[in-house]
Amino acid sequence: MTGGGDADRNAPLLAGGRKVYHEGCPGCRQQRKVQANDRLPYLGFLYTWIACLCAALPIQSLFPYLYFMIRDLKVAKEEQDIGFYAGFVGATYFLGRTISAVPWGIFADKYGRKPCIVISILSVIVFNTLFGLSTTYWMAIVTRGLLGLLCGILGPIKAYASEVCRKEHQALGISLVTSSRAIALVVGPAIGGFLSQPAKKYPNLFSEESVFGRFPYFLPCFVISVLAAGACVACIWLPETLHMHHDDKEVIDALEAQDATSDLGETTKDSGSGRMGHTKSLLKNWQLMSAITLYCVFSLHDTAYLEIFSLWAVSSRKYRGLSFTSQDVGIVLAISGFGVLVYQLAIYPLLAKYVGPIKPFRYAAVLSILLLSTYPFMANLYGLELKVLINIASLLKNMFAATITIACNILQNTAVVFMGAKAHYWVVLTR
Repeated sequence: MTGGGDADRNAPLLAGGRKVYHEGCPGCRQQRKVQANDRLPYLGFLYTWIACLCAALPIQSLFPYLYFMIRDLKVAKEEQDIGFYAGFVGATYFLGRTISAVPWGIFADKYGRKPCIVISILSVIVFNTLFGLSTTYWMAIVTRGLLGLLCGILGPIKAYASEVCRKEHQALGISLVTSSRAIALVVGPAIGGFLSQPAKKYPNLFSEESVFGRFPYFLPCFVISVLAAGACVACIWLPETLHMHHDDKEVIDALEAQDATSDLGETTKDSGSGRMGHTKSLLKNWQLMSAITLYCVFSLHDTAYLEIFSLWAVSSRKYRGLSFTSQDVGIVLAISGFGVLVYQLAIYPLLAKYVGPIKPFRYAAVLSILLLSTYPFMANLYGLELKVLINIASLLKNMFAATITIACNILQNTAVVFMGAKAHYWVVLTR
């Protein structure tokens, strides 16, 4: 312990028990506003929800028409090879997201959450529009890859949702982010299914000579880009929540507000080694690592489902598909999207309140596996029976996915808060 002795150790952490705010710091200004009002930040949540929704719409919007797009680009020599080439187009976006996720998190922690959110939405406006205008397979690959690379909103928007409200409302904030993404992942494909190839579906509104006739997959991309432009305008009213200063009093204030407790154990000789040791110990936090592992496994599971479902639904019956049109797929996903919205806003908060997030997570994980095992048998059904069962199955699958995602996010945030509290206490005590 470096100086101070027992007298300093027993001194009060807060002067007069009051928080210390820094003038000119946007994070302090927002925190002061949040602490002064115990009501839900409806506008803050609304703008966050809109931004996250519009940034997530392009993720899965292409899958109802991707099969037909690859066919029209004439890159596949055989019909059964279309799914192979379509997989690369879908995977390119997620490859870009994987590469840029950590750098975007660092950017948001250094320069603020708001710039990261705005840049992500602008990338949707530009590269999603260009994807709809793709005339070659490689143009589609490049535009999707750049969209994934520059759309780094996922991590920062979760942090933002928890910082724009009081602690007791953070679960709702994260739930809104997760619900907006879940809805986007089903509404986006619905837009793609209804609006792709408009000259064929709606010949009275769109002619073959129009831009939407010459580029049959541009209309859904254009609509999503217009919605993203509206979200970009809404970002004007987003307050910045990042603290633009580093001060021990702020650390202590935050820890006091979180009611963090930790076992202090032995004190270290110098603050540098203490900080280094606790940074390394983050990887040894089994609660955090377990939550991240579960999130990775079920994200892979959910993403694979969302990609494969649309391709399977539009595939021919001779390949054990359902022979759906892109509009049929859009209807299924639109119904699922509305159902997930109702579930996230009305049902899940009650489940989390009375039984906690863990028990619904366990049931949803097991039931998802059982539900997916029934999908191959649906290829034997026809007509109304098939449409009713596929809608019920899709709705249940997306509800289970939302339950799992929210629980994983809560587990990760809880583990990081506890670990951060412990590390910061060590830093303060060794100074």
